[in-house]
Amino acid sequence: MAFEVSEIRDIIRILVLLSVKKGCECEREPLRHKIEHFIGCPRCVEPEEFEHALNELAAEGLIKRSGEKIALTDRGHYLSDEMKNLLFKDEPVLEVVAGLTDGSITALIVTLSTFLAGLSSSLTIFAAALTLSAVSLTNFSSFILGGKTEDLADLISLKNLMEYSINGIKDGEERDKSLVLLKRLFTVLKKEISKSNLYSAFLCGLTTFISGIIPIALFVSIPPPFGILASLIFVGIVIGVFLARYRSKKMNVRWRVTLVETVALVIISVVISLLVGGIT
Repeated sequence: MAFEVSEIRDIIRILVLLSVKKGCECEREPLRHKIEHFIGCPRCVEPEEFEHALNELAAEGLIKRSGEKIALTDRGHYLSDEMKNLLFKDEPVLEVVAGLTDGSITALIVTLSTFLAGLSSSLTIFAAALTLSAVSLTNFSSFILGGKTEDLADLISLKNLMEYSINGIKDGEERDKSLVLLKRLFTVLKKEISKSNLYSAFLCGLTTFISGIIPIALFVSIPPPFGILASLIFVGIVIGVFLARYRSKKMNVRWRVTLVETVALVIISVVISLLVGGIT
């Protein structure tokens, strides 16, 4: 199935893949009504067009039908996930990577700075709380504003491309109906992306704070020099295991490559921050 809209059934097929969940079986008519409710357009999906779309999806191996029962195949589930990631921004990749990276770098800077300066535990806690809160709030606001702007811009570009494709439909009635369905679909997508951005912002801010506060707490609570060692070990585990492996999995790149890249970037960032802090 190509992600292209050249007729009304293409939109219906996309809506079917977005509406059927993995491991769930849906009845034909309830699924059609669910799609109409999803896009807020009653009687927009004709039974005949819906049946044609289902037959095409079954022929492509994306759904399996057993009487009136409809379920996704493995291939259909994979394509459904990819569409949801593209349209709904379901996959929390950037926010997790940004949160773990910023939290780890902040923790390293705070712990090393306070250790080298010989600050007391109370001053360390104050500096850590202030710095981590600022970084977490910055990440939160960045994902709320920047993320939403970027995602909606991508969505508008996709909508324009699909509308351009629809305008090639020769049948005027089918073209108008396709445009109505597409407009309804993207109205829903805008609302879903707004919710997704709020979730992403909260997740990034929370990830930043947790990945930063734990190594700092270890540094403060454990007597020296074991505190700094425990803090560095924890940050190393986060960077080497969670961050590098997560990036490797999502990017489909070898784990060793992402590990070297991640560690190098973190070390450079921390050294430059310490040098700048020492100079000022």
